[in-house]
Amino acid sequence: MRILIATLIAIGTMALATETAVAQLAEKKVLTLEAARKMVAAAEAAAEHQHLRGVIAICDDGGWLILVERMDNPAYTASVELAPEKARTAALFKKPTAALESAINQGRIAAVTARGFVEMQGGLPIIVDGQVIGGIGASFDTPEHDVEIAQAGLAALSR
Repeated sequence: MRILIATLIAIGTMALATETAVAQLAEKKVLTLEAARKMVAAAEAAAEHQHLRGVIAICDDGGWLILVERMDNPAYTASVELAPEKARTAALFKKPTAALESAINQGRIAAVTARGFVEMQGGLPIIVDGQVIGGIGASFDTPEHDVEIAQAGLAALSR
């Protein structure tokens, strides 16, 4: 009988521990491939409208690439590396890459030591319900166009 009572107490304790653990887990929004495709299509349409050629990339909140599109004859071959890294940088720093570029330009030279990140305009965090769920990066002919095309892609998520 004591063994039975001890077993029931142990099972009850485990059940309560499991409920407590589940209660501690937060719900997390995630970026889907479908959403990434929608964003890239909108960014590409904005670029096409202006006769621009470049690269658009989407990554998740961990900086892992979901989708990259290299348009025909991009302005810079280097854009193939820059766009994904801008997306990654925006997602991991949880801010537009322009903020990092601005910090460097305003004297925070130490920011250039952040290895593996691109501190140039054109990367934006993807934020849903206050949570950063990824990043979008664009690399075209000018920093202004990079930001504009990334914003066009980001806007598609809210439609």
